[in-house]
Amino acid sequence: MLRASCFAAGLFVSMWGLAFLAIDKVVLHQPTEKDPGIRGMLARQVVDKEQRPIIDPPEWAAFTLLSIGSVSMLYAVALPKHA
Repeated sequence: MLRASCFAAGLFVSMWGLAFLAIDKVVLHQPTEKDPGIRGMLARQVVDKEQRPIIDPPEWAAFTLLSIGSVSMLYAVALPKHA
């Protein structure tokens, strides 16, 4: 169980590292009080950019997450098997 948990955590962290390599920043969506449903999601809505939260990770975060995730997965593979 410890092996699978370490491998899953390492894979999760590595995938976040890969995502941070591909993106510059993430702009989160805050639904309004009158959410128009699926049709409103497809329509272009003008929203003030100051209101939406932005996640802007530093350049080194992607490589750090990738390395931590890789080491965690290697550790999970190197753990001894309990029969």
